[in-house]
Amino acid sequence: MADEPKTSGVNRREFLAAGAIPLAAAALTPAKMSAPRTLGRSPSRQEVVRVGLIGAGANVQNVQIPGFRRIPECEIIAVANRSLESSQRVADQFDIPRAYAHWGELLADDDVDAVLIGTWPYMHRTLTLATLESGKHVLCQGRMANTAAEAREMLDASLRYPHLVSQLVPTSTSYQLDNVLKRLIGEGHVGEVISVELQRLQTTSRTGEGGFPDIGGELSWRHSFEFSGYNALNIGSTYESMMRWMGPGDRVMAMTKIHVPYRRGPDDQMTSVAIPDHIDVMYELANGAQVHMRFSATTGLSNGNQTWIFGTDGTIHVDERQNISAGRRGDSGLTQVPNPQEEQAYYRVEEEFINAIRGIEEVTMTTFATGVRYMDFVEAVYRSAQSGEAVYLPT
Repeated sequence: MADEPKTSGVNRREFLAAGAIPLAAAALTPAKMSAPRTLGRSPSRQEVVRVGLIGAGANVQNVQIPGFRRIPECEIIAVANRSLESSQRVADQFDIPRAYAHWGELLADDDVDAVLIGTWPYMHRTLTLATLESGKHVLCQGRMANTAAEAREMLDASLRYPHLVSQLVPTSTSYQLDNVLKRLIGEGHVGEVISVELQRLQTTSRTGEGGFPDIGGELSWRHSFEFSGYNALNIGSTYESMMRWMGPGDRVMAMTKIHVPYRRGPDDQMTSVAIPDHIDVMYELANGAQVHMRFSATTGLSNGNQTWIFGTDGTIHVDERQNISAGRRGDSGLTQVPNPQEEQAYYRVEEEFINAIRGIEEVTMTTFATGVRYMDFVEAVYRSAQSGEAVYLPT
């Protein structure tokens, strides 16, 4: 992998659609936010939690806004997007009463109890710290931050305000699998886990077909260190799921490749890419079991995602359609494992966040501490690929 680029050429249409907030906005924070203050109105179980949105791109509009609206004890009252005009468009579309030109104005609104941060990762640390300092609960989009150091600053800030709820939007790609895999592994179906083979391959691309390299494709924020940090492909979200099943890892080794080194930036100018599109990772679990993870956006006509979990007494396989099969020593083969929908985990992050604020439940998916662990992993992958050496994760 190349060193982090200083350029920031990103497709403008995608930038606007994602609801990103300019870095320069950090300099415009109102003075009243510079000193910590206590929460002005702590909602009880009977009161409505009033939410403000910072960043309101496609994911926020399609997922988080509907999620909050399904909760009777929640009301979205304010939005701050990239400009007053874009904020007002979102406010008009979703009947949100207040539209702000700048996120600092939203944080200065004493009627706002809690904030959803829906920007790209490069602003997550700045906005999280400012939100907590303004006395408001915070729900931050996943990819926690650009770097592990920024993630630790966010965790430290959350610990300084234990009366405020701090939560990350968890990865939702493994909900269908989580409960079954945790049960099978926890009950010793495979005995002791000795190795894991996992691949997460993108079978389609934005402008190509079948997962072949997107030669000449558009540059997005996900291809930029400036906006996305050390995050590449879906290694962070996948590791988050793996921690649910088998706990955190230890030693990390990685190799990466950039198969599409140039992409079309603003004004159709070809811009160099520093984020890899093909990654191989090896790491160890606490018991010494080896995990091999393969990620790629350049594997044409592949069968996509699958997972093999091998143990001393059994094997578990998850295919590309998330069907789960398992077998034990002495079996002639694998047998499909029932996974009824009513027993599956499901996406309910907004409900969990509001319930935690109201004192009804505690946050389990995903805490800032978990986010720091996957940021440590993401950065270890980068460091190992750069140095050619193993990198040990913090304990």
